[in-house]
Amino acid sequence: MITLRLSPDDLSRIRFAFSPVWETVTSIRALSNSTTGSVHGPWLRKVRPLLAQHDLSLLKALIPPVSYIPDFITPAPPRRSTSFESGLAAIAATPLPLVVDELTQLQQDTPHPLLPELIANPAKALVRITTALDEYWRLAIEPDWGRIRSLLQEDLAYRLDELSCGGVAGLLRNLHPSVTFRGDRIEVDKPYCCDGQPLSGQGLLLIPCVFTWPTTLQITAAPHLPTMTYPPRGLGRLWESQEDLSESPLADLVGKTRAAIVSHLDLPMSTTHLAHQLGVSAPTLSVHLSILRNAGVVDSRRDGRTVLYSRTTLGNHLLAASRPAALATA
Repeated sequence: MITLRLSPDDLSRIRFAFSPVWETVTSIRALSNSTTGSVHGPWLRKVRPLLAQHDLSLLKALIPPVSYIPDFITPAPPRRSTSFESGLAAIAATPLPLVVDELTQLQQDTPHPLLPELIANPAKALVRITTALDEYWRLAIEPDWGRIRSLLQEDLAYRLDELSCGGVAGLLRNLHPSVTFRGDRIEVDKPYCCDGQPLSGQGLLLIPCVFTWPTTLQITAAPHLPTMTYPPRGLGRLWESQEDLSESPLADLVGKTRAAIVSHLDLPMSTTHLAHQLGVSAPTLSVHLSILRNAGVVDSRRDGRTVLYSRTTLGNHLLAASRPAALATA
């Protein structure tokens, strides 16, 4: 059991963020632990051929299949949403003594022949680590980041609503099956014991993380911000392939472009993301979205500076009725 002891200050400073760096780091563990039959199977089948000629030995030394991951390679996002580049810059700015300490702990927990040379030259190690992460991100995560980001945004909207309606207890009630809130502490059911010191009063950062599935990860050691990850809701929809509805009854009713829009909104998406997915211009897409929204087929909500579009119940019914299986049954 892991126990996170919360002061009143910690409870008042719980916040959320999501991080492309966290997704990148935890996806490397998923490469080792997941199978093609798992929830990340479609992603694995796509990226493994791309990575076949890519040297992942450094990243796999840093991120073993189980046990400790150096905390400095998963920096806390300062805002709810940050770029991969800003996260990489935070890693590059890690104090060198902290790099040595955490790599030494990793070597003690999970020895690897590459780690001693990193420990011996931490400045060079940071350059090698950030370069390897950047190359891996561009191959394995960046092409799908828009879709991953949409899922994470949807999860945050739900969690913030839970917080506003039920307070911290309501928020943590269904965060993850292994997580229990006891009023002044959070207990995480894990196969090892860590009844830690009270948190530092900085609060607790909660990060929905696709590649954390099926478990959670915690950071509590100083000087890092106390952090806990969890898999977001709706993860099973993430890698679903989009249907071609160009010759469907829905396309006959609303047109091919609007049918494609409805099909692609399994997750909330911005105009920019949808335009990229469908290969149409943003102004043209905005016209179609406005028509669909006025008809009650899609809805929109603002997330910071971004407007996200999602299917309504009516849109779900129209899409279901146009699928070949539904038509065959009828």
